[in-house]
Amino acid sequence: MPIHLLNFKKIVFLNIYLTTALFSCAQKKTTMNTTTNFSAIKTDTATFGEGCFWCTEAFFQRLKGVLKVTSGYGGGFVENPTYEQVCDHTTGHVELAEIIYDPSVISFDELLEIFWKTHDPTTANRQGNDIGPQYKSVIYYHNLLQKEKAEHYKAELAKSGAWNNPIITTIEPFKNFYPAENYHQNYYNDNPNQGYCRFVIQPKLEKFEKVFKAKLKKQ
Repeated sequence: MPIHLLNFKKIVFLNIYLTTALFSCAQKKTTMNTTTNFSAIKTDTATFGEGCFWCTEAFFQRLKGVLKVTSGYGGGFVENPTYEQVCDHTTGHVELAEIIYDPSVISFDELLEIFWKTHDPTTANRQGNDIGPQYKSVIYYHNLLQKEKAEHYKAELAKSGAWNNPIITTIEPFKNFYPAENYHQNYYNDNPNQGYCRFVIQPKLEKFEKVFKAKLKKQ
């Protein structure tokens, strides 16, 4: 597997996250390790884009009621895009996390709270030093109720003045989703000692776990 270097990462996390040192994200092949035995559970799906999907996946995997998180690409016009194509900005796709969850344990409202508090929704096509249309802040809704909740939450946050700049997160109807390559799946869990995981994701997770302790799965 060829090594592909991502842009340096520095994700801004409102209220609970601090800027950390920047590290390159050298990739290596990993194995997927997520909950898949939920055929008897009534599930729902949330699809969020908030920058690098390694980070998004790591946060949502730890929540009670979240059954599976898949990193992937969506919103574009090319079927089954590759990571290289998405990075070259030739497909129109965004890096996304597809979140399968049990709504009897965790609500879409709670997932929205996590979404808004784990990235900066005021920077267009950018999270920190990660620049490009694939990193835009977006909620792809799967039904009208999700649309209404997302729009309401966004409007309330805008009124609150929590950010100095306008919220530019887009709320769009779900269009498509293509799982990313296997080496992107379960990335942090499979690569805890990789430089980016140790020095960027891990400190963010530690803060995340303190703030959302009551919502986390038992280790």
